[in-house]
Amino acid sequence: MGSYDIFPAMIQLLRCGLLVGLLASGPVAIAQNAPQYLRCGAIFDSATGTLRQHAVIEVSGNKIVGVLPEGQAPTGASVVDLSSETCLPGLIDTHTHVLLQGDATASAYADQLLKQSLAYRAIVGAATAGKALHYGFTTIRDLETEGALYADVDIKHLIEQGVVPGPRLQVATRALDVTGAYPLLGYAYGIDVPHGVQFCDGSEECRKAVREQISYGADWVKVYVDRGYFLRSDGVLDDVPTFTLDELTAIVDEAHRENHPVAAHAMGLHGVHNAVTAGVDTLEHGDYIAPEDLKTMAEKGIWYVPTTYALEAVAEGRASDGNPVYQQMIKTHADTFRRAMAAHIKIAFGTDAGAFPWTTNPAKEFSALVRDGMSPPAAIQSATEQAAKLMHLDDKLGAIEPGKLADIVAVPGNPLEQISVMESVDFVMKDGVIYRGAERK
Repeated sequence: MGSYDIFPAMIQLLRCGLLVGLLASGPVAIAQNAPQYLRCGAIFDSATGTLRQHAVIEVSGNKIVGVLPEGQAPTGASVVDLSSETCLPGLIDTHTHVLLQGDATASAYADQLLKQSLAYRAIVGAATAGKALHYGFTTIRDLETEGALYADVDIKHLIEQGVVPGPRLQVATRALDVTGAYPLLGYAYGIDVPHGVQFCDGSEECRKAVREQISYGADWVKVYVDRGYFLRSDGVLDDVPTFTLDELTAIVDEAHRENHPVAAHAMGLHGVHNAVTAGVDTLEHGDYIAPEDLKTMAEKGIWYVPTTYALEAVAEGRASDGNPVYQQMIKTHADTFRRAMAAHIKIAFGTDAGAFPWTTNPAKEFSALVRDGMSPPAAIQSATEQAAKLMHLDDKLGAIEPGKLADIVAVPGNPLEQISVMESVDFVMKDGVIYRGAERK
């Protein structure tokens, strides 16, 4: 994609008043110096998957100090009244794309890479991160910029610096694939078009690409391990593997040597097998996972991030582009998900938001998981306690308990009885700062 001299201008634009103005209609942070108290109708216990009725959460600074019985907030203290709400730990989405605004069709994807500047996409991506926070996701793992180079690192830093509101981020920057295996494709030779990934071929070139991405700020290395999906008559989702096992092993080895985990986009038979054999840390999508590979995942402790809703959301658009297999694989995916639960695979919540537009609440994933056999408590745990473990943040996040960061959201009603209320978050606190729903009594 040429040189990186776009970045100084892009960063300057991100810092300017234009971005602040763009985000002015988004969440407004309300910080408190004095201790804060949240009076909750119920609190979700991430460890047990149960609700604790009528309790008060005490917050000091950016941490949870205690969980008190109702009525124990000091007289005259600032209390946020959530007495008709269920309070939960801040939600965690382990598979997002804030720099992508829908890619169900090839034309929608091409428009973003060909017609939108990197600065434009970065500004929209920063605003999109604010949307994620508004939906109740206080932490996300953003798995690839889809042609926007290292703009995710800039957005992450701007959030950390308080320039824009958004969830805390772990980012994967450009992702890796082999030459000729990832859009944009189909243009005449001699025409240099952008691509959604960084290409690398051969073990040494792939090691160099891993080093480059880490040097520019990648927290995770993402690899595309398969493509060309087709459903066999026996119900197995077959595929064309991208990297050789030697190449994939080199990528995983180099990332792990530098203490960085690897996420693998793996949907079909051969890609999944190569990914788990190479020892990736997380398997994304996993529409078909062979029984022997489920066993390997359990043995190696590889996480599964099923992104169930996204498959259904993009299937129709992909079919219109001549890829009906995405509609066919919905049933295969549901069967794989049930087999993964039966095999006691570690499962974390991830939505692939960005593959479908961010105008759709990513929390729809909760209902999709429950429909396919996961219990409501387990679905919520997958987006709190389990997701925190996947991101190695479980010492700070994933539970409402003393010592954890004060990331707290609230929903009306009881999500254990009606999981769809997870799409109705109306209170958001991150690091002790209220971004949504600040009524006090």
